[in-house]
Amino acid sequence: MSIIDRYVMRQVLMPFLLGLLVFTFIFIIPPLLEYAEDLVAKGVAGPLIVGLISLLVPQALAVTIPMSLLLALLIAFGRLSADREFVAMQACGISLRRLLWPVSLVAVGAWAATSYVLIALVPQSNLKFLDTVFNVASERAEGQVKPRTFYTEFPNLVLYVREVPPSGGGWKGVFLADLRERSTMYLARDGRVVIDRERQRIDLELVDANNYAVDNEGKFRVHHSERAAFNVDPAAMFAKVNVKGPRQMSIAELRESIAQRRQQIDPVTNAPFSTHNEQMEIHKRFSIPVACLVFGLIGLALGATHRRDGALGSFVIGIAVVFAYYVPLMIGPSLVKGRYLAPWLGSWLPNIVLGALGIFMFVWRDRLADQPFRLRLPAWLRSMRTARGGTLPGLTILDSYVTRAFLRYVLLSAAALLGIFYIAAFLDVSDKLFKGMVTTVTIFDYFRYSTPEWIYYVLPLSVLLGTLVTIAIFTKNSELIVVKACGISLYRLAIPVFALGLLAGGTLVALQETILGPSTRRAVELRELIRTGNPRMLDLLSNRWLVGPRGQMYHYQSLDPRTDVLTGLDVYEFSPHMDRLTRRTSIETATFSGGEDGNEWLIHQGWMREVDAAGEVRVSTPLAGQRLALEQPDFFGTEEIDTRYMGYLRLRDYTEKLRAGGFDVAQQDVALWRKMAFPFVPLIMTLLAVPFAATIGRSGAMGGIAIGIALAIGYWTVISIFAALGAGGALPPLLAGWAPNLIFGAGALYLLLTART
Repeated sequence: MSIIDRYVMRQVLMPFLLGLLVFTFIFIIPPLLEYAEDLVAKGVAGPLIVGLISLLVPQALAVTIPMSLLLALLIAFGRLSADREFVAMQACGISLRRLLWPVSLVAVGAWAATSYVLIALVPQSNLKFLDTVFNVASERAEGQVKPRTFYTEFPNLVLYVREVPPSGGGWKGVFLADLRERSTMYLARDGRVVIDRERQRIDLELVDANNYAVDNEGKFRVHHSERAAFNVDPAAMFAKVNVKGPRQMSIAELRESIAQRRQQIDPVTNAPFSTHNEQMEIHKRFSIPVACLVFGLIGLALGATHRRDGALGSFVIGIAVVFAYYVPLMIGPSLVKGRYLAPWLGSWLPNIVLGALGIFMFVWRDRLADQPFRLRLPAWLRSMRTARGGTLPGLTILDSYVTRAFLRYVLLSAAALLGIFYIAAFLDVSDKLFKGMVTTVTIFDYFRYSTPEWIYYVLPLSVLLGTLVTIAIFTKNSELIVVKACGISLYRLAIPVFALGLLAGGTLVALQETILGPSTRRAVELRELIRTGNPRMLDLLSNRWLVGPRGQMYHYQSLDPRTDVLTGLDVYEFSPHMDRLTRRTSIETATFSGGEDGNEWLIHQGWMREVDAAGEVRVSTPLAGQRLALEQPDFFGTEEIDTRYMGYLRLRDYTEKLRAGGFDVAQQDVALWRKMAFPFVPLIMTLLAVPFAATIGRSGAMGGIAIGIALAIGYWTVISIFAALGAGGALPPLLAGWAPNLIFGAGALYLLLTART
C-alpha cells in the first residue's frame, strides 16, 4: 500500500469507529429502556443485565456497520475537501479512480464483517437472548410478589398474598382470581412458582386450595383440591419476548422451514403456507452486507468535492443517504406481503437502485471533479436567509447572533430527530397500509396525536445538541477567542443559551399539564387499532382491584364518572385470617344514590351469597332494586393507570387513591418525582454543554454531535437505572426521580466553575 492509501484509510478509520460506537448505542437505547429498567426493578444483578443487553449488539451492528462506513467516508473526504487536500491530490495527478482502491479495501472489510455478523452472530445472539430472558423471568417470578399488594404480572391472573416468608419458598394466604372467567377465584393456604427449565415452562401452584366459581347452570360451587396449577407464559410475563422466529434461525434452518411450510396447506387460503418471511430473511443476510460496497461508491462520489462545508455538511448528506437506503429496505417486507414485489426483489431493490445511482455519480464525479452536487433553494427561501441578519428586538448584537445560531441548530436537530421518529413509526405500521387494512387518515391521525410525546422527549436532546454545536463552531472558527479578547466571558456569551434552556423547560411543563396525556392516550389507541384492527379501549376503569377499609376486596369493570354508574362489581369478604370466603356479592350494574351515610348504591341487578365454614352456600339473596352500602365513587378511582396519560397534579391525586386502596405505589411515586424533575433537563443540558463544547478544540460540529449523543446516552441510562431502583424499592422515590438531575447538574457546575472563561 502506498502512502496515499494508508493516509486515506487512516482518515476513514477514526470517524468510522466513532460512528459505529454512536450509532450502535442509539440502536441499543430502545431495548435498554424496554428491558433494563424492568430488570433492575426485579432485582436482577448488573452483570446479567449488561450481558443481556450485549446480546442485542450483533443485531444493531448489522445495520450500523454500513451506516458508519458511509458516514466515515463522507466525513473523511469532506474534511479533505474543506482543507483543500483533495485539490492538492488532483494537482499531483491522483484521480478519483486511484482513490477507489483504498476505499474498496475498507468497503470489502466492512462487507466481510457485516456478513459474519448477520450470518453467524445474529441468529445465535437472538436465540440466546430469548433463553436468557426466560431464565431471568423464571428465577424472579416468585420473588416479585409483595405481601398485601395486588400482583398482575402473571397473564390473565391477579394474585394477592397475605404473607411472604423472608426465607422464601412460596407464599402464605393466597388469593387468586382468574380473569378469563369473571366468577372464578381461589383461596389457598400456600402458593409457589414451579419451574420446568427443559420444557421452558412456568407454573403457578396453589396448595390446599378452594375454588369458588359459578357453574354453567348458574349455581355457586366450592371445590377443594390439594393442588391447583396454572401455566404462566414467560414471554408474556417479561417484555413480550417472541418465540423462535426467522431472525433466530440459521440459513439452513430457514431453508428447512421453507420446505416444510410449502408442504403444509393453509386452511384459510387452501394453498401452501406463505414463505416470504423466511425467503426475505435469507436474502437480507446477503443483501445488507452488499450495502457496504454501495455506500463505499456513493461515499467517495459525494465526499470528494471542492466544497467547504466540511464535516457538518457531510453528516447531513450521510443521514439522507442512509434514509434513502434503509427506508425502502424496511418497507420491502410490507410490499412483499402486499404482493407488490417478489421476496428477492424486496431485499435487493435498495442495492439495485442506489448501486446504479452510485455508479452514475462516480462516473460523473470522475469526469467533473470540481462540480459539486447542489440543490438550489427557492427564491423566497434565499430572500429569507438574506433578511435574517438583523438584530432581534430587545437584544444586543451579540445576544442576537448567539440566539439565531442556537435556534438554528436546535430546530435542525429537532427536525432531524422528529424525522427519525416519523420514519420509525411509519415502518412499524406500513404493512397494514399497503395491505389496505388501515386508511391514510388513520395513519395521519396516529402521527398527529403522537407528535406531542415525541416533542416532549426530543426537545431536551435538541437543546443539548444545539448548545454543543453552537459553542463548538464558535470555538472552531475562533469566534470565542475574539469574544474573550473583547472582555466578554464565556458566561456572558452563554446567557441567551441558558435563557432559552429555561424556556424549553417551561414548554415541557406546558405540554405535560395540557395536551401530552390525552394525545398520548389517543395515539396508543390508534396504534392498537392499526396493529390489531380492534381499538383497545383505555378506559380507566377496566380490571381494577382495591382493598376496602375492612379487608374486603373490590373488583370492578367500569365506572362512569359522569353518571356514577358502576358495572361488573365483585365484592369478596373473608374470614379474619383470609383462609375462607364468607360472602361474595356480584353486581351487574349499580347507581350511586348517597343516602344518609353517603355511601349507598342502588342495585339494578345482582346477588349476594353467604358461604359457611363447610363451603356451602347458606344464603343467596337477589339484590335487584335494593340499596347497598359500599364505598363512595371516588374510592374506585377515575383516572388511567398508565402514568404517561397524566400530568403532575393528576398523577399526584391518583397516587394517593392507589395508596389508600392497598396498592404498592413505588412506581407511581418515582414517576411523580420524574415528572417534576424532567422539565429541568434542558437547563441542565445547557449548563453541561457550554463548558464541554468550549473544551473540544477544533473538532467543531462533529465533535459537538458526538459528545451530545454520548451525553444523551449517559443521561437516559442513568434515568432508567435510578427509576428501576426506585420502583424496586432500593431507593427512595425522591432520590430515584431527582438523582439524574443531581448527578449531571453537579458535573455541569464543576465544569462551569473550572472552565477558562
